[in-house]
Amino acid sequence: MTETDKSEPILAYSAHHRLRLDTLVRLRWLAVAGQSAGVLVVAFILKYDVPLAACFTLIAMSAWLNVFFLVRYPATLRLRSQFSAAQLAYDSLQLGGLLYLTGGLYNPFALLLLAPVSVSATTLPYRWTLGLSGLAIAIITLLGLFHMPLPWSGSEPFLINNLYVFGIWVALVCGVVFTSAYTNRVAHEARQLADALSATELVLAREQHLSAIDGLATAAAHELGTPLATIALAAKEMQTDLDDPQSLKKDLELITEQATRCREILQKLRNLNTQEQHFSELTASDLVAEVSEPQRFFGIDIDVDAKGEGTQPNLARNSGLIYGLGNLIENAVDFAESRVEVSVRWTDRTLEISICDDGPGFTQDMLMRMGEPYLTTRPKDMNDSDPTEPGGLGLGIFIAKTLLERTGAQLAFFNRDEGRHACVKIAWPRQVIELAR
Repeated sequence: MTETDKSEPILAYSAHHRLRLDTLVRLRWLAVAGQSAGVLVVAFILKYDVPLAACFTLIAMSAWLNVFFLVRYPATLRLRSQFSAAQLAYDSLQLGGLLYLTGGLYNPFALLLLAPVSVSATTLPYRWTLGLSGLAIAIITLLGLFHMPLPWSGSEPFLINNLYVFGIWVALVCGVVFTSAYTNRVAHEARQLADALSATELVLAREQHLSAIDGLATAAAHELGTPLATIALAAKEMQTDLDDPQSLKKDLELITEQATRCREILQKLRNLNTQEQHFSELTASDLVAEVSEPQRFFGIDIDVDAKGEGTQPNLARNSGLIYGLGNLIENAVDFAESRVEVSVRWTDRTLEISICDDGPGFTQDMLMRMGEPYLTTRPKDMNDSDPTEPGGLGLGIFIAKTLLERTGAQLAFFNRDEGRHACVKIAWPRQVIELAR
């Protein structure tokens, strides 16, 4: 991870959330085509009186703007928020100009003023959407007061009762407000979920790399023992054979050969995608004991109780499974007063692991939202700038739940003992979680 990655908080409006220039250009080409077709149909098929020169001047401005962007910038460029907002503001003003020339709010296409607001609400931060919403409302208000006559076939201009025009104004303003508020909220939640899933992937990738390094280090330590011992023995013999060139040469050749072997062994550490693992399977109780061990140094007793019917399930060593269970146990230790109980139960069909602490338990509001990202009762440590760390961001339970559900688990959060003592139960169908033989 680069320094830039570490310095940006996870909720920042990062580059992958920005609009691509190509997206805005394509939308504007669509608007140019639709506006041109609408003006031509009204002028030459319906034969209404339309100010063609003024209308096509505004349409041509949008077309030339697109040409400028295509020539000046790469289509894949991701725009900063202010530049995207400026382009959407231009689109709103250009559409407002066309509506002014063709009847204002009398024109049914006034509904299209909601389009730039919708794009902004979906992709831009709230402050820019708020500004574009204000601009759209100002344009709607001015169009209700000032506009050229609606193109019409009769000798008399088309008129609508002022009360009805006011109703159109109210409807459009409500549409702008609702679209900006509702769409922005939905898009914001989607971005939060995407950020949380990205954090999950980062954590899992790091865990997989650490597991790979650990396995390779074990293998390297095992395999390096023999050549290093040989080198040590040859070095001792050289000390006694300094007067025998032939014997000294053989010892040097042996040392060179064993050093080459050591280099080949160490070369394996560079490949983190190796499939070698010395402990590729373990029982459910061994898994719980392994993930519990690092948490036994914080003054909290961790009691593991394992029993069941028949043979105990054998599980494949899985980084997501290890990290997910470890995170839940760590969370229980953080909130426990003195004791955490972990029970492992199995039958011929299921495997269940329950983790309970003697702490204050989940609040009712927390229980209703358990598993959602950014849900926490602990303040974020302001000195921690690593966005992949769940502490303080409310990502720990979300990440653990996501990783465990990927292994086929179902999680249930509840309190025992009249609202105290938080518990989580993880259950798998045995045929899903058990190691295939």
